[in-house]
Amino acid sequence: MIVKTYGAALTGIEAIPIRIETSIETGINFMMVGLPDNAVKESHFRIATALAHCGYRIPNKKIVINLAPADLKKEGSAYDLTLATGILAASEQINNKDTGDYLIMGELSLDGYLQPIRGALPIAIEAKKQDFKGVILPVQNVNEAAMVEGLPVYGAAHLKEVIDFFDGKNTFVPHRFTAPENLYGTTETNIDFCDVKGQMQAKRALEVAAAGGHNILLVGTPGSGKTLLAKRLSGILPPLTKEEQLETTKIYSVSGKLQQHNALITCRPFRSPHHTISYTALVGGGSYPMPGEISLAHNGVLFLDELPEFSRKTIEVLRQPLEDGRVQISRAKMNVSYPSDFMFVASMNPCPCGYYGATGHTCTCKPNQLLQYRGKISGPLYDRIDLQVQVSAVTYEEISDTKTSGDSSEVIRSRVIAARNIQYERFAGTGIHSNSQMNCNELRKYCILPSQGRVLMKKTMEHYMLSGRAHDRILKVARTIADLDGSEAINEIHLSEAIHYRL
Repeated sequence: MIVKTYGAALTGIEAIPIRIETSIETGINFMMVGLPDNAVKESHFRIATALAHCGYRIPNKKIVINLAPADLKKEGSAYDLTLATGILAASEQINNKDTGDYLIMGELSLDGYLQPIRGALPIAIEAKKQDFKGVILPVQNVNEAAMVEGLPVYGAAHLKEVIDFFDGKNTFVPHRFTAPENLYGTTETNIDFCDVKGQMQAKRALEVAAAGGHNILLVGTPGSGKTLLAKRLSGILPPLTKEEQLETTKIYSVSGKLQQHNALITCRPFRSPHHTISYTALVGGGSYPMPGEISLAHNGVLFLDELPEFSRKTIEVLRQPLEDGRVQISRAKMNVSYPSDFMFVASMNPCPCGYYGATGHTCTCKPNQLLQYRGKISGPLYDRIDLQVQVSAVTYEEISDTKTSGDSSEVIRSRVIAARNIQYERFAGTGIHSNSQMNCNELRKYCILPSQGRVLMKKTMEHYMLSGRAHDRILKVARTIADLDGSEAINEIHLSEAIHYRL
């Protein structure tokens, strides 16, 4: 007898339905075909022990299990529940009438309890597309999967509950999604921009970066507040849209980083990896491809503190994602694509000792050390950073001033949201969400310079020998500054400020 059950395989952040065909005939053998990895092959032992704890058994017959499509590698232990259901149905130990109508996934422990799996959200999305009656998942994953509207999601804690469901001995109640309190992405943080003394230029630059989704580099002496400023950036970013929440949640779901009590990512990610991070951990990949830090920062911020301390190979891998908003991982037998549209924020000292050009300190670096230090960051990567800001040391008067603290994060955030709303209306229906994503067509349409502005831009380009990419990024920043100012046109003041940040 042949019985079909259905699971799903994860490719990137998408799920692909897997048809599991189980045949039980006369003989004694157990074969599993369809490119299962070791974890899938080992499921035989977990299933046998779990069934024994529930009063069932794997029949002593010839069992052939085919995982289709056969040319797609099947990985992980999440097929345990699907395989167990197929074996029970094919051996007529449970009713096999409805087993093919549900997408079933879950890892089994030896006593039959179900363990959580990765990728429940993309699996549920695919189940909805394929018109399954519902999905059956470990109870730890149901709130995540229940975000998909119109799809019944059933949670089971034990294999016996699934067996009784198909035998009609109990009825699952579809889980209803429980939304977090901050569903629309209000950023909860106990750090505020008003805590930062002085640094008005750097604060303004970060506001511009947040308003347009621009990349920014903070350069300054040790203790000038670069890290302090960067960590407060998340507090002024606009809330995630519903589509961005789902896309970001899918990445964290596939990575296995979602918490059971918080099944929906509602705040923009802020990722700050250590400088010892490997190339693979940053970009993603591995023997079993997983999203890296640049994908975990999708729709949020990737902050690299002390940028030159990262290896040259690790830094250079950022070039394509910064340009394309995606990272492509190619292996001999597969290609995986992950979204990586993030704000890149970095900080660095002006030299190895940190005091090049600083007032009151003497730089001890030799010329070749200075060249080597700055040479760790290539020109093409510098070219992709929209704002490059000098952060000066804070004076005693600024530190001791108890009256002047500057605008709070909430006030700055309101201005950022107002500027982003202008951009949402401007780019409605184009798939573009911020000025930093504009292409050549949008630049020609929305970044028209007055005659004096064109003269200023020409002089700047010729004097500093800027590239075409630098020209476009200056225009994008100028467009953002004009949006913050509520101006439909880019005037000379907006362009001058954008050029200042570039140089």
